[in-house]
Amino acid sequence: MIKKDSRKSRSKYTEDWIPVKTIANGMIVLDNNLKVTGIKIRPRNIFILDEDAQVNVITSLKNFYNTLDFEFWIIVADRPVDINLYLSQLQLLYNNVNKPYIRKLIKEDIDKANMFMNNNVVDTEYYLMFKEKDPEIIQKRIRHLVNNLATCGLNAAQTTNEDLRIIIDNFLGGGMTTEFGTVMPL
Repeated sequence: MIKKDSRKSRSKYTEDWIPVKTIANGMIVLDNNLKVTGIKIRPRNIFILDEDAQVNVITSLKNFYNTLDFEFWIIVADRPVDINLYLSQLQLLYNNVNKPYIRKLIKEDIDKANMFMNNNVVDTEYYLMFKEKDPEIIQKRIRHLVNNLATCGLNAAQTTNEDLRIIIDNFLGGGMTTEFGTVMPL
């Protein structure tokens, strides 16, 4: 064991000193068997609602956060948007249309999509994460989070393995996009 720890402290490779054993079932399993998991919250623009509805959502969120009796982290992560399939479908549609005014509209959509692709457009994702060892407590907390956020008018679901890889990638890469494989158990 001492050999492994001394190797970790001298290593120049990130994977040698990060305490991640594996990512499975929507959880990051650490070397000490703690599990880091949580929920992904679907974004909602409350500022398009009337003022009373905005106040209600904000008040509900305040009350919700006050019910949490465990340590948690709110994480905001950017994920690159891939619209290549959409662009391909537009191009096929453009090739199959003969009317000039429809072709012009489709061409404008293609140009706008290409502009998004060239400017590295990202989706912003929101997570509420926590750590725990006991699987029963984990499931209880996830149900609590999802149900209570629903009362605030927000949709949420447990994190997926892909979500967790994006979060780790954002932290380790300073938000820069990389093409890592998967984290594999040792």
